[in-house]
Amino acid sequence: MAGEHLQAPIIPPKLHHATFLTLELDEMVRWYGLVCGLYPVHYAESAAWLTNDEANHRIALIAHPAVHRPVDKPTSAGLHHTAFEYGSFGQWLDNYERLRDHGITPFMCLDHGITMSMYYADPEGNGVEIQFDAFGDWAVSKEWIWASREFAENPIGEWFDPDKLVEARAQGVSQDEIHEGARAGKYRPEDVPADILLPEVY
Repeated sequence: MAGEHLQAPIIPPKLHHATFLTLELDEMVRWYGLVCGLYPVHYAESAAWLTNDEANHRIALIAHPAVHRPVDKPTSAGLHHTAFEYGSFGQWLDNYERLRDHGITPFMCLDHGITMSMYYADPEGNGVEIQFDAFGDWAVSKEWIWASREFAENPIGEWFDPDKLVEARAQGVSQDEIHEGARAGKYRPEDVPADILLPEVY
């Protein structure tokens, strides 16, 4: 219950992976490979375990025969998205251009203050956030999210159009100037999304 004191573990475990039930195993494996560089460590007829770093897997996909299409997934309780982080603004924006050239574009883009983030939907409508840390230092961004009045008053952040960021970078605008401009609404899209709900793909 709210306010109840809970005993946290002395040594907390680290987040390792997320697992999805899927109706489109092969398509999901291809999509996560293209979008996040995840490759199968083990790929079977009804499941796959994918990684893009030293871990044995970061995403697992299970194609169980009992799985059925979700009903009203965008407004159902549950996981909204998983997130992947680039080490720099340049890598992050380059990745946007790469995916755009493959016909994959985000359904929403937000500057949260702690991160600049683009949100994609995988083939089954699961959200995937591609972000970079705007402070370049987890200790600093952790302090900011804890102490910042700006974040407390607007935790969702400000919408931006990634093509406007690409154009600004091409004109020589710096990363910090782009981030500040996005926070000020300078790069807002023509049509601002109505909310942060996932798109319905079924």
